[in-house]
Amino acid sequence: MKKITRFSLVLYLLLTQLPGLQAQNWSEKMAKTVMTIWKDSLYTDPAKPAKWTYDQGVILKGIEGLWYQTGDGQYFAYLQKCMDFFVNDKGEIRTYKQADYNLDNVLCGRILLTLYHVTGKEKYFKAAQTLREQLRNQPRTKEGGFWHKKIYPYQMWLDGLYMAEAFYTEYAVTYNEPDALNDIVNQFRWMELHARDAKTGLLYHGWDESKTQQWANPQTGLSPHFWARAMAWYGMALVDVLEDFPADHPGRDTLRAILKRFAEAIKKVQDPATGLWYDIINLPREKGNYLEASASSMFVCAIAKAVRLGHLPATYLPVSQKGFAGILKEFVKTDANGQTNLHGTVSVSGLGGNPYRDGSYAYYMSEPVVVNDPKGVGAFLQAANEMALQKTLSEGKGKTVLLDDYFNAEKKKDILGTVKPYHYKWYELYNNGFSLLGQIFGSKGVAKQTLSEAPTAKNLRGADMYLIVDADNITDNPTPNYVQPKDAEEVYNWVKAGGVLVLLHNDKGNAEFEHFNLLAEKFGIHFNEDSRNRVIGNEYSGGKIDIPVGNPILPSVKKIYQKEISSISLKAPAKALLNKEDGTIIFAVAKIGKGTVFATGDPWLYNEYTDGRKLPTEYENYPAAQQLVSWLIKQIPGKGVRKKK
Repeated sequence: MKKITRFSLVLYLLLTQLPGLQAQNWSEKMAKTVMTIWKDSLYTDPAKPAKWTYDQGVILKGIEGLWYQTGDGQYFAYLQKCMDFFVNDKGEIRTYKQADYNLDNVLCGRILLTLYHVTGKEKYFKAAQTLREQLRNQPRTKEGGFWHKKIYPYQMWLDGLYMAEAFYTEYAVTYNEPDALNDIVNQFRWMELHARDAKTGLLYHGWDESKTQQWANPQTGLSPHFWARAMAWYGMALVDVLEDFPADHPGRDTLRAILKRFAEAIKKVQDPATGLWYDIINLPREKGNYLEASASSMFVCAIAKAVRLGHLPATYLPVSQKGFAGILKEFVKTDANGQTNLHGTVSVSGLGGNPYRDGSYAYYMSEPVVVNDPKGVGAFLQAANEMALQKTLSEGKGKTVLLDDYFNAEKKKDILGTVKPYHYKWYELYNNGFSLLGQIFGSKGVAKQTLSEAPTAKNLRGADMYLIVDADNITDNPTPNYVQPKDAEEVYNWVKAGGVLVLLHNDKGNAEFEHFNLLAEKFGIHFNEDSRNRVIGNEYSGGKIDIPVGNPILPSVKKIYQKEISSISLKAPAKALLNKEDGTIIFAVAKIGKGTVFATGDPWLYNEYTDGRKLPTEYENYPAAQQLVSWLIKQIPGKGVRKKK
């Protein structure tokens, strides 16, 4: 009793200090361990040839998330280094065999898509296409469910949903395969239909359609037990798929309903004393059963992410908070060398195979529990990333930022020939995209939307912030949508009512000035048709802008980078909030009615200068973006700008 009381006190202190737990610091500490142990992919033992493996995909999703949250280029470099270990210049994947039809081999496709979208290197896309082709030909059950592997005929495992469906979704959404979305929904629907226990809501590890496996119940085809990590894979798959799934697709509601049933079941079997989950999830008192780290990390991540994305109510967040506190107490240890390690992960559990795994309780308990298993470490990284977001989500919760796609309406064909919006867009991971800026808005709880029409009172209704970036000239767009007096008046009235307008212009030759100034001048701001801060090659000092101590927008940033900018002239009510030493105005702000306008002569927060891959570390564009977004949120009137209808 005393032990439970002491633990409860510690748990209470941990929970009450969230978000002070500094979850992101735990991500960074564990990432350091990853990059120490596995310097080159998961290849650590020369006696054991490296293989294309899903373990690595779990880790790299955690590293990718940390890159998004920090803008630290070392994390992206690690992603690329790990995949380049396997993917050659022709896009061929070393050790991969499509003929195996193994769903485990698909997971790393998510990292391949990221690498392609960031770098534009076709080898990554070709490798991803190979995995997409596998899914086209993957053997299926009679109703259409993917076999887990060719060597496991007629079998669906919960694990397989995580291995395949998030990649399948991202590919289908990005490359316009609407029919695939129905297939994805059905994979979850069929898995739940066959594997869910009506009494507990839990899902069995596997289902054998043929009912011939030794582990399969001869009446139902189900395996005997509810294995925690299998259920955790399934939950992670649901939230990751929903993150990319189109909001207007009818199958989305089906996925959300499955997620709700999953969450209800998981909540009931969370250990009340530790906040964790047992390996065989419904038998906490069975001899030999133990609290397991990888499943606990995945449950924490899945529930917290589902709450953040709005698929579960906030009442579920304590499940993740209590679970994360328990993980830190029970599983995360620092060794004598200062290395952060994750204890308590079962190395593997499966069904069938050779030697044969019968799915019995004794079998599950026979598998070794190890330190720093990549599946556990990767799951912990993802959980820590998700919990780190909880620290900042309240800043802009309930607010919306609207990105213009009308005055800046460039188009470009993708690799498959589909014409898409291009240049300073939320979804673009390439150099000139705003994906990292979008991540920052999202990390502060702000919803992101895009406006591809002229700004009218109706179109701006419900938006709290409105970004207009690099208005097109005739070179950018043969049919540009120039700002008209009516547009300027609509935006002015919206600002006056409390809107926060952000004008990120560009320099001479790269933007249109005459019409755009019709809008800017409504607020006392004029973009001069010139080009300052010229940079030759990699002489970055030409784009240096020092931030004086006490700047109200960037209070803790010392130096930013803006190259080839337009200077700004001001009239009342506009004021300069950042100048270069030569007097050039860098940041201008105007207060109009209840609203605010922020203006600068460069789109400087695009990925090339925030993602840590190019700029020297002395330039702090990523933290500057974080602080600017926080400042913009603070300018929103307390009661909101407009009521949504």
